[in-house]
Amino acid sequence: MRKLSVLAVVTIVLSISSGRPVRAVASAVTFWNEVASAAVAIGRPGPPGLLDQALVQAAVHDAVQAIEGRYEPYFATVPDAEGSTSAAVAAAAYTVLAEFYPAQRPGPTGLDATYLNYVTSNGLTGNAGLAVGESAGDQLAALRRPTPSLPPNTGGTGVGEWRPAPPLNLTGQFEFLGQTEPLTLLRPSQFRPQQPPPIGSMQYTRDYNEVKAFGSATSTVRTALQTDMAHFWSENFVAQWNRALRSIAIARVNDLGDAARLFALANLAAADAAITCWESKFHFNYWRPITAIREGDNDGNPRTEGDEGWNSLINTPPYPDYSSGANNLTGAFTSILESFFGTDNVAFAVTSTAPLAVQKTRNYTRFSQAAQEVVDARVLLGIHFRFADEVARTQGSRVAHWVFQRFLRPVHGGKR
Repeated sequence: MRKLSVLAVVTIVLSISSGRPVRAVASAVTFWNEVASAAVAIGRPGPPGLLDQALVQAAVHDAVQAIEGRYEPYFATVPDAEGSTSAAVAAAAYTVLAEFYPAQRPGPTGLDATYLNYVTSNGLTGNAGLAVGESAGDQLAALRRPTPSLPPNTGGTGVGEWRPAPPLNLTGQFEFLGQTEPLTLLRPSQFRPQQPPPIGSMQYTRDYNEVKAFGSATSTVRTALQTDMAHFWSENFVAQWNRALRSIAIARVNDLGDAARLFALANLAAADAAITCWESKFHFNYWRPITAIREGDNDGNPRTEGDEGWNSLINTPPYPDYSSGANNLTGAFTSILESFFGTDNVAFAVTSTAPLAVQKTRNYTRFSQAAQEVVDARVLLGIHFRFADEVARTQGSRVAHWVFQRFLRPVHGGKR
């Protein structure tokens, strides 16, 4: 069933509470990003959710800029737009989310009730900005990238080839991402990296021995602080980095239009970084540390001593190693932030909901500081070689630079 028209929705008399309090927020943008992140985590969890999150944020940006005219739209145009930009934000986000996740609309905590409560509580009923947001949302919702069904991928059994990892032994997940039409790039392989280092090389040997020692479930060299840092960076990166974006925007971005642009740039870049990453993963089909270490005596490298019983600190994700998804996304988010603020030297905090993380908030003075931690964390978790992390961080940064230089740019002589 299609969503209700937002103009019709706001005429309904509220008889229920949304259960999700509408608190005073710095911007409608941060509130609706939080709603979207929660919906995406349920509706399409994991890396594919970035595709949906990006379209929500692009709709929000386009709705605001239809009224303001200060920045280029991503896709949607709404002629003669007027009204409250907060109303446009709410309607754009709700319209896309309702279209993507109709099962989340009903109920006292559903999308419909959240939207109704927001509009009425903020005095936006009947505002012209609602129609602007609905139009932008409809246009962006039509761009959704679906999840196709692909044959199960069990990898290979040769030296260096990825295969399902114990204990779950799942087939390759999210392979379709690498075949998905990007949101900003020319093609999924645009920023494909060079080949991973040869298994007989010194770089491979060094990174093999590092992850074997520091990423083991029973490591005697990984410190308690390193273990906690690794667990901190083991949650859903889509949710974690959008949470960080909200705290940064609330603290440092006072303009609603600028906030909408930041969230759109960051999520568009992160979505295409995910596409780039999964294209690389299944192109190279490179084995994970757990497979490499258990096969270390059979890889032809005399400097890699094998351990058939080796396990990583956390379960290895079910897709190839090269390159790292977490680092691709982190590289995209942090590089957009650096470009947006014009400097790497910004103090900010990131929080984690990872159950095993003791320290739930970590503070940074530079965006690159957090990016380096994610590189280290994936080694300490035992799920990536360092070369896969470092290449991925570069990939994500390259995607971000492409997006920032070509999309949502300032419009000279705009409305404001």
